[in-house]
Amino acid sequence: MSSNLPKIAWVGLGIMGSPMAENLIKAGYSVTGFTLEQEKLDRLAANGGTAASSIAEAVADADVVITMVPADPHVKAVVLGDDGVIAHAKQGATIIDMSSITPQTSIAVAEAAAKADKGLKVLDAPVSGGEAGAVEAVLSIMVGGEQADFEAAKPILEALGKTIILCGPHGAGQTVKAANQLIVAVNIQACAEAVVFLEKSGVDLNAALEVLNGGLAGSTVLTRKKDNFKNRDFAPGFRIDLHHKDMGIVTDAARSVGAALPVGAVVAQLVASLRAQGDGGLDHSALLRAVERLSGDQVA
Repeated sequence: MSSNLPKIAWVGLGIMGSPMAENLIKAGYSVTGFTLEQEKLDRLAANGGTAASSIAEAVADADVVITMVPADPHVKAVVLGDDGVIAHAKQGATIIDMSSITPQTSIAVAEAAAKADKGLKVLDAPVSGGEAGAVEAVLSIMVGGEQADFEAAKPILEALGKTIILCGPHGAGQTVKAANQLIVAVNIQACAEAVVFLEKSGVDLNAALEVLNGGLAGSTVLTRKKDNFKNRDFAPGFRIDLHHKDMGIVTDAARSVGAALPVGAVVAQLVASLRAQGDGGLDHSALLRAVERLSGDQVA
């Protein structure tokens, strides 16, 4: 590891966090990680990282602390808690929260960091691209915070993604991520409806999806999820439970600014209904199952 590179602490080694942390190790960074599952810590260590037994231990010597946890309550506990990141981060450290949460929580993190009077710098930097994007280091990263802090952190983010944009002040990254999740959910729903329509019409689904993806109907969603649809393979790359959380974020945020989301509101209810039917742990491409049920099919 190069001693010239900043030392990184990584908190949260889930479906996205583990491959992202590993990509930083591959890029030459020293990464110390903490998460609640021992097998995830073992995986980090096996890939050249250092496992910590607590947040305090993970962040003690870190120049940059990156958090990647499921939702607002986790960020509040991990970052703002009495035994959290802000409490234990060293003077002048940078905190990059890559979770998908409400803009208000990101702003609260920045305010708490400022009040700590430790010279802490904060960025909210949620991502899009799913598990595949995390593994391939081609994520889109939407950032909120100060320009100077963004520029300093950009080399680290470039080891994780390809499209890295400062979207505005604290919370702006989360607002853009909420819009991203709106577009993705509506897109998946449209693709799922098309798949059921095509299959019930007796069309060759492989041929249909190939030609559709070559035209204006093509999308990253269709490219990434067409095999899920064709094979009914809904192993989670991004769980329905998390997309349900994100649709709550975008609908609440839109209401607060007076933006109407008529289609988004319907898809949010479809995501919620799929979760209520026990499919919350499946990949969000499992919206196909909801369309099949609505179309009278028996879904195992």
